[in-house]
Amino acid sequence: MTSAKTSVVEPTGPLPAPRQILTDNVYEAVKALVMDHNIAPGARVNIDALARQLQVSQTPLREALARLESDGLVTKEPLRGYSATPLLTWQQLDNLYELRLLIEPWAAANAASNITPQAQDRLEQELSTCVEAPEGSSYEDYKRLSAHDNRFHDLIMELADNSSVRDAYAKTHCHLHGFRLYYGSGIGMKALKEHQRIAKAISSGNEDRASNAMQAHLETARKRFRVAFEKKA
Repeated sequence: MTSAKTSVVEPTGPLPAPRQILTDNVYEAVKALVMDHNIAPGARVNIDALARQLQVSQTPLREALARLESDGLVTKEPLRGYSATPLLTWQQLDNLYELRLLIEPWAAANAASNITPQAQDRLEQELSTCVEAPEGSSYEDYKRLSAHDNRFHDLIMELADNSSVRDAYAKTHCHLHGFRLYYGSGIGMKALKEHQRIAKAISSGNEDRASNAMQAHLETARKRFRVAFEKKA
């Protein structure tokens, strides 16, 4: 009697190193604690206690904190260690939107002027990664939308074809800090519909239409945040 052969599926590409998987998981776990304010804004991060809570060694935890420092979610001070950064004030957020209103409508117009069939496909593919918005308000609920939001706007920056502006914009981490401040019911779906209008305008090749669609999106988003701040006041 012959034994059945076991088929083995060979990987089609390089697999991530186990250490990288661990570090990424720790990064997402600590990021969730900061985004959900379980590590309160401004609070010191107790590395020993956090390592015990996550059941990991301090090495991947420190690597994750270094990444979060580059995201602007934690800061490191001599003799004090890491602390979660404070939330943006309304004035800081408003200033950030003033910057975005200077840069992003211009980027959308440039993306429209540079549009190609390949770029149109990339915009459509990015929209397809997040077609429904979550209702929950925890980071675990909305992190896929947050990641899409960042990729979508970064893609437009890439299509605008100015690496200096793109790099400077990326350092603001505006999407991450916006979601950390507030995510409520209905916001996500409105943002996704606005993304669709922006992508359609850029794909049309009409620079004015693309610029106007982006400007409308940013002004509407700023109003949504203002309402959130007024509710907390």
